Amino acid sequence: MGTDRDKATDSAGASTPAGGHGERERARVSTALDPRYSAPGAEAVPWSAAVDLLRRSEVFWLTTVRPDGRPHVTPLLAVWQHGALHFATGAEERKARNLAQNQQVVLTTGTNTLSDGLDLVVEGEAVLVSDTGRLTSLASAWSAKYGPDWHFDVADGAFHHPDGTSALVFAVPPHRAFGFAKGPSSGQTRWAFT
Repeated sequence: MGTDRDKATDSAGASTPAGGHGERERARVSTALDPRYSAPGAEAVPWSAAVDLLRRSEVFWLTTVRPDGRPHVTPLLAVWQHGALHFATGAEERKARNLAQNQQVVLTTGTNTLSDGLDLVVEGEAVLVSDTGRLTSLASAWSAKYGPDWHFDVADGAFHHPDGTSALVFAVPPHRAFGFAKGPSSGQTRWAFT
């Protein structure tokens, strides 16, 4: 079992100089394997492996909380950048209306197989992104990851699609995350961020 404390790292796990480009990405990551839910001999998954999956995964499930306390879950696309998962939603969609009342969210991704792969659960607070430079960088990342059908222009603090629709963009820096490794050396890893 054991816990490892990584020094200040960027989203890929590499050291970032103080005041450098990765300032937002830097966080202390505490990694621990939970032996109660892990096979004998299992090892904790490093955060860098989780980040790799967050970058590669195409579909995520977002859980928000309705004003009456009921959960709302929906699949969506997301991009990992600046030490956070980012998603977009129309201002009138249920998830955006939920976020106006409660910014606490959970994003999940992984595999739909029982005996192999890694599932991830990321908990955090969804923060509206309105900075033009950051939105422009995210729009490029969306197009690079999902193709030209997901091209967005940036204006007025939002994404704008050529079909005339617009979307708010939210960042979710992880407060806590869980990894569920499946297979013979299955295990549950917990990452905490400070």
